[in-house]
Amino acid sequence: MTETVQQLTLFALSDHQSPLPEYQVRESQRARHVSLKISFQGTLEVVVPPGFNETEIPSILERRRGWITKTLKRIEKQRATLPAAHSVETPTELELRSLNEVWQVVYKSTRDSTVALTQSNPQELTLRGPIEDAIACRELLRNWLQRKARVELAPWLQQLSQRCDLAYSRMAVRGQSTRWGSCSSKQSISLNYKLLFLPSTLVDYVLIHELCHTVHMNHSKAFWQLVRQYYPELDQAKTDLKKGWHYVPSWVDA
Repeated sequence: MTETVQQLTLFALSDHQSPLPEYQVRESQRARHVSLKISFQGTLEVVVPPGFNETEIPSILERRRGWITKTLKRIEKQRATLPAAHSVETPTELELRSLNEVWQVVYKSTRDSTVALTQSNPQELTLRGPIEDAIACRELLRNWLQRKARVELAPWLQQLSQRCDLAYSRMAVRGQSTRWGSCSSKQSISLNYKLLFLPSTLVDYVLIHELCHTVHMNHSKAFWQLVRQYYPELDQAKTDLKKGWHYVPSWVDA
């Protein structure tokens, strides 16, 4: 799988057109055609099948300009309705709904040259050093979330794997912008550490969804039947997951 980041500069813009956003390209073995995904943070991802000629992408995006603009405006409107706490740059707590845990984040300014993060008390994290460096603080918190997710999601996935009798080869934890999880043709499952912010029922659904891809590497009728077999509330979960990014604080992707 390859991924590149490009800027759209191939089209001259008319006076009334705004520039299209930067985009990422992801090659997917499951893709049969080009598809566009826009995250709740406004990140545009172009999913292409293997061997696709990427020089064709700018013209595709230009043809989809109306959809892209409409979607970005809708997301901006949704983000405007979120509480102020959602957009803070340096959080004072982490609400990990999947675990029913709330972690306090404490900031202590010291003369150290770099910021360091430690667990100071049960469900309390302390950042020490030049804490005015918000970027460094957020990066440390993201790293902690990724480690936390690896510890929590590994046994969770294993338990569901055994319950559903669906085997996978390995698990990785990443911080994808537009995907909660993925499964490769080698039955390797990648999960997003942002799942920690979701309700546990939605995490169950995402994990079962990816486990079912070890049998069906597509979204065919047979795939959805298998998902429903292990997750009967499939329709409600699909609806709820569309709003899942509302649970993830904006600083996580800042």
